[in-house]
Amino acid sequence: MSALYLIPLCSYALLLPLCTLLFALSALPFALSRSYNFSLTAMRKKILTRDELLIERQTLRDAGKKLVFTNGVFDILHVGHLRYLRLARTLGDALVVAVNSDRSVRELKGQGRPLVNESDRAEILAGLEAVDYVSIFDDISPRSLIAELLPDVLVKGGDYSLDQIHGREEVEAAGGAVVSLPFVEGVSTSKLVERVKTGQ
Repeated sequence: MSALYLIPLCSYALLLPLCTLLFALSALPFALSRSYNFSLTAMRKKILTRDELLIERQTLRDAGKKLVFTNGVFDILHVGHLRYLRLARTLGDALVVAVNSDRSVRELKGQGRPLVNESDRAEILAGLEAVDYVSIFDDISPRSLIAELLPDVLVKGGDYSLDQIHGREEVEAAGGAVVSLPFVEGVSTSKLVERVKTGQ
């Protein structure tokens, strides 16, 4: 074969993989965006209203699965929260985290709190692998929600004694368990806020 024919063939052999690479790179932003949107949608599906949560509870009960419940403000997520939630998840088949509304946080913690609004706090928690469901509640105490939900396991951090855990009577009366998990010393949102204020 003459050199005149080899030149276009060689050029074609070089251009084909280059074009393939350029096409793949041009499609990358779309693929990443699609993947991100899918992950975001899956995460937001974890955030349920009270009624949706009750329906999901019945589904789990019918399937013979154990539901673990905990609650809190979760204003600034820290390592104590992460360890606590991971450990709580090991106690059953699904973990629901009930998050205080902004209004109830102000009543509990005073003006200036929460630092992060309820929707963002719920979404951050929903992004954690250990958390299966998140629901925002507007009461000072989660007792009424717990009484409706009747989880198999009710969990709080070790800074609460069993007698201080709201909903204990209702859960135990229904045959559930109440657990106080170890508290991570020296780590809390209030302490973090104070350190930021004092610059220490």
